Amino acid sequence: MRVIVISDTHRDFRTLRRIVEKHREEAALFLHLGDGERETDDLLALYPDLPLQRVRGNCDFASMLPLSDIAFAGRTKIFFCHGHTFGVKGGLDHLVSAARQSGSNIALYGHTHRGDTHYEDGIYVMNPGSPSQPRDGRASYGVIDITDNGILPFLVEI
Repeated sequence: MRVIVISDTHRDFRTLRRIVEKHREEAALFLHLGDGERETDDLLALYPDLPLQRVRGNCDFASMLPLSDIAFAGRTKIFFCHGHTFGVKGGLDHLVSAARQSGSNIALYGHTHRGDTHYEDGIYVMNPGSPSQPRDGRASYGVIDITDNGILPFLVEI
């Protein structure tokens, strides 16, 4: 099962659409981690059956989307948020703790525009970076492959 993770598109519909079209046939789920509500609305108008879950970011003004949510990919539980309400710019302890308390195997966050993936205290942690406004010089998004043999999260640079 493949999950595509995107964050911080900041009204860049063209790039978001390109990522979705590249993976639409193979992905079981798309997760958008915030700061992209307007373009994900447009995406859902274009692809109404797209398996997309999303949360709001600090730049999604007047949004009614949740600040964090849970997604399931098979039996794998995924905690996802934008990250600004979990203080991710200062550290990931609060995020990892929230994921653990929810019983999740994976914790996803955005907000920093810097891609990262690592394993911490039994939880896979990923920030997909930003495909539109990277702050580490590498435009990116995330892919998580979930198989019978385990979980493989990785970043795709574009």
